[in-house]
Order: sequence, then C-alpha cells, then structure tokens
Amino acid sequence: MPLIINLRHLEAHSLKLKGELPVADLDLDLRDELIRAEQPLQYDLEAMLMEEGLLLQGRLLLPLHCECVRCLKPFEFQLALGQWAQLLALAGEDKVSVVNDCVDLTPFVREDILLEFPQHPLCKTDCSGLPKTLIGKVKKPSGTGQTKQQSSAWAALDKLKLKN
Repeated sequence: MPLIINLRHLEAHSLKLKGELPVADLDLDLRDELIRAEQPLQYDLEAMLMEEGLLLQGRLLLPLHCECVRCLKPFEFQLALGQWAQLLALAGEDKVSVVNDCVDLTPFVREDILLEFPQHPLCKTDCSGLPKTLIGKVKKPSGTGQTKQQSSAWAALDKLKLKN
C-alpha cells in the first residue's frame, strides 16, 4: 500500500505518520546488482497544511544490502535521511495530484531515496580491495649463475653497422 495522506485530516492540526513501506511499493527499479533493497522503508514524519502547500518533515530509513566495489564482500548500508523535508504545492503549476482529498507521498519519498543511494558502495572507506596474488607476475629465476639473454626482435638490429 503506498504512503497516502488525507488532506481533510490535516485541517485542524498536524498529523504524525509512522510506519513501514514495503520495498515493492517504492518501485525503486534498481539496475545496480551491487545494491539490493529487501527490507521495508521506515518512516517517521509530521505532515501539516501550509497556505498553499503540504509540508512534510521527518526521518526516512532504508537498510540496503550491498557488495563492496573493491573487495566484493557483502555489507549492510543504512540509507538514512535524518532531517528530510518536502514542501508539496497544492495550487499553481507545480501542484501535486489530489484524488479524493488524498495525496500519494510515495513518488516524493522514492525520488529523495534514490538520490541518496551510494554510487560506489564501499564496505570501509579505506578498503584495500581484493587480496594481491602472484597470478600474472613473472617469477624471478632461481640460482646464482648468469641467465642466458633471450633473443628479441631488436637483436638483429643491434648487429647492423650503420655508417655515419
């Protein structure tokens, strides 16, 4: 069920909204395979009518399951908007859609949440990445004798004697 508020309930006083919104209702359309939202969004909001608008203030919290872009380890990221505020116009060109005296707040919450998603999730700010391995490195020859010089394509050019 989307996050909907009835404007008639706000005529006398402000209204507290507290609860959870399922991830499916947020319709986040995540295309990044390193970030997954599986737990519901928690909200604690206060809504009040202004002269020609609806003011929303409060806190939004969405736990995310992420994989570090450097080391690929899974970790939890708490996407928190501690002092979230939104002023929705009820009149004019930018007015929000009102259906049966109700306003759907879900698109506005979704937009601000998506703006706060980590672009490059890191498990720690100083993550060193994947462990270093010897794959692809040339091993140094063992033994104390001189190694034979390998022939190269340039060796034939070194033998040329050019006149000055």
